Amino acid sequence: MGELLHLAGGVLRSPFKRPSPEAEFPRTRLVSPGLRVDLDRLAAYERVCGFPTGDSALPVTYPHVLGFPLAMRLMSGGAFPLPLLGLVHTSIGITRHTSLPAHAEYELAVHIEGLTPHRRGTEATVVTGMRAAGEVVWESRSTYLARHRTDDPAGPREEQPAPLPVVDSWRLAGDVGRRYGAVSGDRNPIHLYPLTARLFGFRRAIAHGMWTVARCLAASGCAGGRVRARFLAPVLLPGTVTYGADGSGRFELRGEGGRLHLWGELS
Repeated sequence: MGELLHLAGGVLRSPFKRPSPEAEFPRTRLVSPGLRVDLDRLAAYERVCGFPTGDSALPVTYPHVLGFPLAMRLMSGGAFPLPLLGLVHTSIGITRHTSLPAHAEYELAVHIEGLTPHRRGTEATVVTGMRAAGEVVWESRSTYLARHRTDDPAGPREEQPAPLPVVDSWRLAGDVGRRYGAVSGDRNPIHLYPLTARLFGFRRAIAHGMWTVARCLAASGCAGGRVRARFLAPVLLPGTVTYGADGSGRFELRGEGGRLHLWGELS
């Protein structure tokens, strides 16, 4: 119930936010001690993302789900200057320092590192850390974009890499966003239904960035280490994408016409 109230508050405050890279942002660090993983919810997450179920260790992307309620509390608060509605996850970098037993007890901490300009608006960087027995075992840095008018809307574009060898092709159902939202707690309207996505400029619902990277890592058999990924174009649902990888740790998702949706690498 608490998470829903925070979400509702963020939704109601969104129209009154005035995003800007120069805006003040909360310096609060939220901590959740004594955290234990709900194994049923973990199994549901693994099924949605394609990871094998029943493993004794957490998938490398799962701590992001565990930390999401704290991140949501920060981003839905009145002191956070970007509107919660329509926020788009644009990148993530993950470092897993050691194995993550599913039965261990953890402490999670989340804070906002800062705001930066983007050619389409303003990005916020959210840092999540997870400890076990006092030691940092996992950490991540995510960026979230609030789209708004800027002084230089054209801006410099990232140079897109050459396509990687195609490994597989996936037909994505229209309910992927709803199914991932149910196991992750991320029920941003842009991921749920065509109608709610259109309110924020998308023709159809789009897949969660964290689902796309988790699906790629599940396909690669990656157990962890270092992962970084950029979400370059929305994956519309339903749709078909190709998963590419080159064996050196680089991976990608491309859509119709070779459009690059996701680029990442692991080590």
